[in-house]
Amino acid sequence: MSSDLTARARIRDAAIRLFAEKGIGPATIRDIAQAASVSSGLLRHHFGSKEGLRDACDDFATERMATLRAQLLARGGFGDAAFVGSVHPESMLLQRYLVRSMMDGSPAAEVMFERMVEAGELWLADQPIKSKDPRAYAAVLVAMKMGMFLMREQLSRVLDVDLDEPAHHARMLRASVEIFAQPLLDADRADEAYAALDRLTVPEES
Repeated sequence: MSSDLTARARIRDAAIRLFAEKGIGPATIRDIAQAASVSSGLLRHHFGSKEGLRDACDDFATERMATLRAQLLARGGFGDAAFVGSVHPESMLLQRYLVRSMMDGSPAAEVMFERMVEAGELWLADQPIKSKDPRAYAAVLVAMKMGMFLMREQLSRVLDVDLDEPAHHARMLRASVEIFAQPLLDADRADEAYAALDRLTVPEES
């Protein structure tokens, strides 16, 4: 994942892989040190504790994902197949890690979610999409996208594939593109749903 082969970077990268695979709690310092080919003492020297290591992983993952998103947009978005292919395995791992970290109660991951929602609001403001509640629109959209990674194991089982493999991961993403590319409700049914929901969310005048 990283071209920086210092002991600190090896430990961080090993921790991200194990945290994403096992969860923050089950992955032990000994497991991480062994995966990084260092001693537990050296791990503690660099990061102080498992919590300190987790904070470093959060910081690296959020910054790296922000960089990848910016590069992706600068190079034409998902239409740039060469760039998507070059970062695909890394972005898969980082997304899995960040979702796992968020579910395990990471303050840094919570901040990342808020930033993603804010970025979604800015994106929405430049789109020909109408929303009565842009904040809710952006928040639900981010949660739906992250849900795919949260339920990766369930999706792997029902699709009978390993979503850690890029080709199968792409199958999941293609399905999400198909969902977003086509309206699931026609205009009449959408208006009926809006009317029903408005009756629930708008207080009646007394």
